[in-house]
Amino acid sequence: MYFKIIGTMYYIVLFFTLYLHHITKITRMKIDKTNAQMRKGVLELCVLSVISDQEVYTSDILLSLKEAQLLVVEGTVYPLLTRLKNDGVLKYKWEESSSGPPRKYYSLTDQGKEKLKSLTITWKQLTDSVKQLLKPKKS
Repeated sequence: MYFKIIGTMYYIVLFFTLYLHHITKITRMKIDKTNAQMRKGVLELCVLSVISDQEVYTSDILLSLKEAQLLVVEGTVYPLLTRLKNDGVLKYKWEESSSGPPRKYYSLTDQGKEKLKSLTITWKQLTDSVKQLLKPKKS
């Protein structure tokens, strides 16, 4: 009888351990997905900001984003650059490279400069609002 109870308790503990691990894993995956969506939401602003100072090559954009700890991959940036170019926000020019094929260098159009200003204003308003809401509540 004693061993039956111990055996049953073992399976109950095992079940709850596995269940809690599963719930923790799902929660972590949801948080990771939310974090990724937040980063994607500001990616356009960040890319425009990187390009605003000078003509830049895609690898320069990726490097700047990685240095800022906005983990992105080329597969995310290239479609964004294409969309921004098609929207008239970016322009590019090809330059010969001594170390390989020609490179495409991006710069902002006048419309792109205006879009960057507008997104920057919106970002500042949004971050101010979020900071206000994240302040510790006084009891």
